[in-house]
Amino acid sequence: MDRAIAKKKWSTKRILTIAGIAGIVGLIAASYYSTSGNSKLNVDTERITISEVKEGIFQETIPVNGVVLPVTSIYLDAQEGGRVEEKYVEDGAIMKKGEPILRLSNTDLLMNLMSQQNTVYNTLTQMQINNNAAQQNTVSKLNQMADVESQLKEAERLYNLNKKLFEQKVIGSQEFEQSKISYNYYMQKEKLTKQILYRDSLSRLQQATQDKQSYAGSQQALNIMQKKVGDLIVRAPVDGQLTSLDAEIGQNKNKGERLGQIDVLSGFKVRVDVDEHYISRIYPGQRGRFTFADTTYQLEIKKVFTQVTNGRFQVDMEFVDKVPKGIRRGQTLQTLLALSDERKSLLLARGGFYQQTGGNWVFKVSADGKKAYKVDIQLGNQNQDYYEVLQGLQPGDKVVTSSYENYGTMQELVLK
Repeated sequence: MDRAIAKKKWSTKRILTIAGIAGIVGLIAASYYSTSGNSKLNVDTERITISEVKEGIFQETIPVNGVVLPVTSIYLDAQEGGRVEEKYVEDGAIMKKGEPILRLSNTDLLMNLMSQQNTVYNTLTQMQINNNAAQQNTVSKLNQMADVESQLKEAERLYNLNKKLFEQKVIGSQEFEQSKISYNYYMQKEKLTKQILYRDSLSRLQQATQDKQSYAGSQQALNIMQKKVGDLIVRAPVDGQLTSLDAEIGQNKNKGERLGQIDVLSGFKVRVDVDEHYISRIYPGQRGRFTFADTTYQLEIKKVFTQVTNGRFQVDMEFVDKVPKGIRRGQTLQTLLALSDERKSLLLARGGFYQQTGGNWVFKVSADGKKAYKVDIQLGNQNQDYYEVLQGLQPGDKVVTSSYENYGTMQELVLK
């Protein structure tokens, strides 16, 4: 006898069909839910940083690195070129003014010195020759003067005698006229001889002056040449420490080439590199601070070098009030350079969020602390710790300040 088989109410095909329809409906519902409201993301609060907005004292600062240098450094350049023959000290030596550092040799300079010495000797010899000749000439002129004076006296005596005899008619007029002519002749000769002797004295004085000037010029040239030879021994120009000595025995150095420097040990300064972006905001008198051995010290800008190299320029800063004990030349100091005065502002702690938002918006935590939603803000200046808040936040607001890199286009964070 045949038996009727009951038909199954839930077949496998039917179950799969219903499940597919339910999945499609779920996807449609999820899509509708995601597009009909803000996109959300669950975030673990232990993996983010939440900072509170607060009022406080703000000062715009930038971090810069500086190198400790002596207040004064005097460069040692080769005054004359030559070969390094001897080094008296090594780099780092403490020097006294005038102490020798190294010795150069220069044969051409020595030959020039010898030539100039010969010039001086020849000039001196010629002076002596000229002087002797002038003296002999003067003596000759004086002898002539003496002869003329003697002849004039004799002519005068004879003239006066004949004048009396002529008046007494003892002699004739011819003899009297001859004595008169002779007397006048010797008077003119005496006058001429005196003029010659005077001009000779002027000529001798002029020659002596020229000889002295020539000798002084050659002697001055010799002194300069001797100084050049003396400069082959490089000496410390001031008391200080010899640094950056670049000279080895046998090495040739050109005139004007840098040999090293002397650091005056009376104090220190800090040479700081600053980004060219701030060149219009840097001026003498601005201050910075740094920490050394757990103590904060002040620096003040004394000089600004406006030349820009590789996008940076330099400033010299000096210590204010006191210099840290134990500080050494060449040390690097991390300094906070102040670009503004202190002022009361609304502050937000610095964080990684700025890289994604540019400071234009943040995730602000709700009052119940369960979520954070996107709000627009405006930030102003910044320092190493804080941003200055201009708009969009109030004191007491809490903000997610860690990186937003994984949040994509999320509009809301659900804090777990």
